[in-house]
Amino acid sequence: MTAIPPCRRTRRAALTSALCALAVVTGTGLTGCSGGDPDAGTNGVGKLPADRIQARSRTAAESAGAVHLSGNVVSNGRTYRLDMRLKSGGGTGSVTSQGVTFGLLRVGRQLYLKADAQFWDSADGDGKDGDHTANGKNGPDGGAAGKLDGKYVKVPQDDPAYKRFSGFTDKGVLLESLLTLHGTLATDGHHEQSGVRTVRVTGGKGTGGTLDVSLEGTPYPLRLVRAGDAGTLSFSEWGKDFPLAEPDADDTVDYGKQLPAS
Repeated sequence: MTAIPPCRRTRRAALTSALCALAVVTGTGLTGCSGGDPDAGTNGVGKLPADRIQARSRTAAESAGAVHLSGNVVSNGRTYRLDMRLKSGGGTGSVTSQGVTFGLLRVGRQLYLKADAQFWDSADGDGKDGDHTANGKNGPDGGAAGKLDGKYVKVPQDDPAYKRFSGFTDKGVLLESLLTLHGTLATDGHHEQSGVRTVRVTGGKGTGGTLDVSLEGTPYPLRLVRAGDAGTLSFSEWGKDFPLAEPDADDTVDYGKQLPAS
């Protein structure tokens, strides 16, 4: 074997060190850096058993002041497209179902629903659409859909719609119901979500859902694939606060004790 001159070895070592330093900064992995350890430079959760990774991610999620949640959730045979920002005091965002989008805003215990006339009109139909909350044509004064168009409608707390929709605005309730994997937990290698390195935890070899947990900084959940094709969700902006205030009185409609029901 031909010996490598000392000066060449020095240059090669310097180049390797520089590339490894670049890999740490950019979040990429290079074979030969730190012995090829995929957990080098991470928060270390990738070395833990699957159940402890999941537990750490749940603790991180519960402790975070806020989160941005987006994606699809399938419930009772219906697909909901969620784009919500949540924190302990409430939440705000939009929900889309069957091509109709409506906004939700909860400040403390007060829940508001905001939608266009199409939403309120569609609730009139044949009475089968139980997830719409008002019958615009049969509401007070008739033709209520036009009056509700683009307004924040107060949802009474004893109205069935309150229970149906308030969960979409409740960080604790929503994460508790979503961040669940079924079956025996196992790890499924290292991955990446939006440029962030993750470790993947599976339930029931994937049939019980998969959860990608951040390997950088706090081990927050970043992506969830729910069991039984029940939706895929992304989580971002953990801990990033956002303004949350009740709408102006001019933009609000109060229907009293109960919304007009479909």
